[in-house]
Amino acid sequence: MNKAPLLVGLAAFALISTPAMAQKSPEATAEAALKKAPVFDGHNDVPWALRGREGNVINGFDFVDTTDTAKPDATPPVIAMHTDLQRLRKGHVGAQFWSVYVPANTNEQQAVQQTLEQIDVTKRLVARYPNDLALAASSAELEKAMKAGKIAGMMGMEGGQSIGSSLAVLRQMYDLGVRYMTLTHSKNIPWADSATDAPVLDGLNDFGRQVVREMNRIGMIVDLSHVSEATMKDALEVAKAPVIFSHSGVRAVNPHPRNVPDSVQPLVKANGGIVMVVFLPSFLDADVRVQGLARTAEDARLKALYPGDPVAAKAALAAWDAANPVPKTNVQKVADHIDHLKKTIGVDHIGLGGDYDGMDSAPVGMEDVSGYPALFTELAKRGYSQAELEKIASGNMLRVLKAVEAYAASQKGEPPIETPVAK
Repeated sequence: MNKAPLLVGLAAFALISTPAMAQKSPEATAEAALKKAPVFDGHNDVPWALRGREGNVINGFDFVDTTDTAKPDATPPVIAMHTDLQRLRKGHVGAQFWSVYVPANTNEQQAVQQTLEQIDVTKRLVARYPNDLALAASSAELEKAMKAGKIAGMMGMEGGQSIGSSLAVLRQMYDLGVRYMTLTHSKNIPWADSATDAPVLDGLNDFGRQVVREMNRIGMIVDLSHVSEATMKDALEVAKAPVIFSHSGVRAVNPHPRNVPDSVQPLVKANGGIVMVVFLPSFLDADVRVQGLARTAEDARLKALYPGDPVAAKAALAAWDAANPVPKTNVQKVADHIDHLKKTIGVDHIGLGGDYDGMDSAPVGMEDVSGYPALFTELAKRGYSQAELEKIASGNMLRVLKAVEAYAASQKGEPPIETPVAK
């Protein structure tokens, strides 16, 4: 028997079949990516949860496990926290921007004080868990902490009310460790329009442009989540360093005003910035948003129908809620937003900003911070490579952070921007 053809055939079969046999499963690809590049998430509201739940009194607070923090008998009921050390580890979170959020408030001086209190509680929480948490002032410190196995952190202010329309306060917030500022929250501020308020300035005014320039000069990241489309475009026109959207979706998937329109996405790419995809269901899923709008309309109708009987209005709304449950969204919808960004501006401009502990629900399969692997598995199923997943997890955010630092370093000889204070 001539064995040569048989041997040649077997060799050819081996060359064809080996790559398929050696190919990783989606779960293995996701696990490998997250092991090499743990998640650097753009937005988590644990500091606000501590303020609302504990009044910032945390010496006895257990952040190792917060699964029992629900208060179903409260008015309104309070859900359990999304975040704790155990679940951060399970979710492969290696770095986190902690949001030192305070509500949109026309009393800017009060907002400044509240922001300082939120910075304080964040620092105290981190200090209580030195083996697990670290606050970083730079990308070098952050990467060092991650390599040491800690969950590294930086702070981000959510809303320009936190600086009280003062560049001096902005600089002092940077000195206290704040490394990004979302220019607005849900309401307009004196120098910038929000996405969810009636436009007044059509973007940024002259002082708002100075804020962006000074943020670039000192090395604070400009965050454009929550701002109007006009404010996005004005800020991107002024910015000399990459910007972020710390927790936003895309309008092409869900036409919510909080999401990033296709008209802005090429500007983000040209700027070198990133859109960090949010997990808040009403931002992700058009069906959830429509239900929310219908509920708001029904609430207003019932209050008008029962103007002197709030008990009846409340009961009627409860009946409407029972008949109109909120639709469930899922990990696939998160991936749809990521797919759209990959198609329009490329994988180098995508990150993740969960908004955990700043929302009252989350996608099925990603109910808390332990759920990131489910998303990465879904992306791997859609054909994302390990290298692409590593960029989305943390590579892109680290690139942006280093680029912002590099621009600030190039401006060391430039004096601070000065604006007069009231005499």
